[in-house]
This record gives sequence, structure tokens and C-alpha cells, in this order.
Amino acid sequence: MGEILVGACSWTDRQLVASGWYPSGRRDAEGRLRHYASRLPVVEVDSGYYALPSRRNSELWVERTPDGFRFDVKAFSLLTGHPTRAEALPTDLRGADPGALWRGRASPALLDEVWGRFAQAVEPLRAAGRLGAVLFQFPPWFAPGDEAEETLRECARRTAGWPLAVEFRHPGWWRAERAEDTRALLAGLGASAVGVDMAQGLPTSLPPVAPVTRPALAVVRFHGRSTEWGRGSKEDRFRHDYSVAELAAWVPRLRRAARQADEVHVLFNNCCADAAVRAAETMSGLLTPRRR
Repeated sequence: MGEILVGACSWTDRQLVASGWYPSGRRDAEGRLRHYASRLPVVEVDSGYYALPSRRNSELWVERTPDGFRFDVKAFSLLTGHPTRAEALPTDLRGADPGALWRGRASPALLDEVWGRFAQAVEPLRAAGRLGAVLFQFPPWFAPGDEAEETLRECARRTAGWPLAVEFRHPGWWRAERAEDTRALLAGLGASAVGVDMAQGLPTSLPPVAPVTRPALAVVRFHGRSTEWGRGSKEDRFRHDYSVAELAAWVPRLRRAARQADEVHVLFNNCCADAAVRAAETMSGLLTPRRR
């Protein structure tokens, strides 16, 4: 049975900081991370999506967390074809065409530079054994097909040696008639499939499955069950307090994944106030065997 690590998709979210979950005296950058790591064993660095992460921050994160703690780093938006603001790039790279960036496009030279800087930034985490996964979340328009598969192969080539995890937002990847091909594709690339929990019954809903495509690691992200998914503000899209019953329904799936993978990362992305960390702590309790 593999180990199941449960955490949240941010420890720096402004609403979380304002919620009171961090005790007085532990609300500065160092105090927040040390407190978080004393309560939960894994966290997602979602800020890596919005701006290139820095190597210095990775070095500080290693210093402030214990052995065995894991960081799952979300890949920068430009690396997954998402709209990217020029201001999200380092100052010396902001000469790129802003229109192209907003379409998720970049020149080969710029893309090479961004890949290189992203790799340098996460290297201290990898070297210290703290890098749980590098998460590539592809956009809703990234549909199954030859072009998408070639993009995935290029991604796997560039991330060779990293713990690659792939999340799809287009539901076609996990429809019944396609799911086995998707599993085989990711397994062949050495990538961990990312399962999701989200609202069902929407055109973009993905099924609540936890596929294991890489024996070292499986990942499941809980996005909440807001019917405003895909529209409205961030708070509208991710506002959800998981009930114990909703979380308990996932326990058999997560344990089944843990029988197939060395590690399972369960990450809560319902980042409104302290909802994500509360859900993570509840899920941890549900997964802990009771002593008789």
C-alpha cells in the first residue's frame, strides 16, 4: 500500500491568510510555510502558473520544510498554451508580442528560455527530494488528437527526469470510449494522470476517477463542486465546502490508487478562505486507519 499525502493547492492564498488558520506570530512568509508543513505533508505551488517561479524561493522552501515534505509545482501558463500576460514574464523577456502571448503562443527562442528558467527554479526542490510532481494542467480547448499528443510528447521530452503529472480540462480525454487510450498514452510517456473531483452534469465535467498511469505517483485534485465552474470569478468557480459524506465517497478510490502507486497526492483546490485546508485535514482523518 502506497502512502497517501493530503494537502491544499496553496499556502499563500490571501483568503487563507485572512481566515485565521495561521496562528498569530506565524503569518510572515517563513512562519506560514513552517506552520503549514507542521499540519499537512504536501502542497501545490499554484503561483508557478501565474509567474515563473524563482530558484531562491525554492531554496527557502527546502530550508523551511522537513524531510519527506512534498511540493507539487504547477507549470507556468505559457508552457501549457494558456493565455499569458507579458507582465508575468521576467523583465528582460517582456519584449514578446503580447497578442501572441495572450493566445498562449511564443517564439521558439522565448519558449526555450522560459523552459530553461522554469527548470532552474525547480531544481533545488528536485535535488532535495522535495519535488513531488510538476503539474501540467492543459486548457479546456486541448482536445484529444494528433496535435495534442505531439504536444504531450514534447512536454515529456523537455521534462525528462522530472516527476511529470498531466491534468486535462477537456472531458474527451476521459470519456469511456477514449479512457484506455489516454491511460496508455500517459503511461507510455511516464506521466502521472491527474484525477479530478468537480461538479458533475456540466458540459465540461470530467468523471470522478483516479487513474494510475505511473507506479511512482498518482495525483487527484479536488476543485469543489460549484455549478459556476468555467465562468464567473475565482470565488464563484471554487467556492465549495466539502461535506464529510462527499469526502468519504472518495476514500475507496484513493485507497485503490494507493495499492497501485508508491505515493498518492490528494490536493484541494477549493481555495476560498480555509475551505481547502479544512477539507484536507478532514480527508486525512478519514484515510487514517482507526485503532481498535
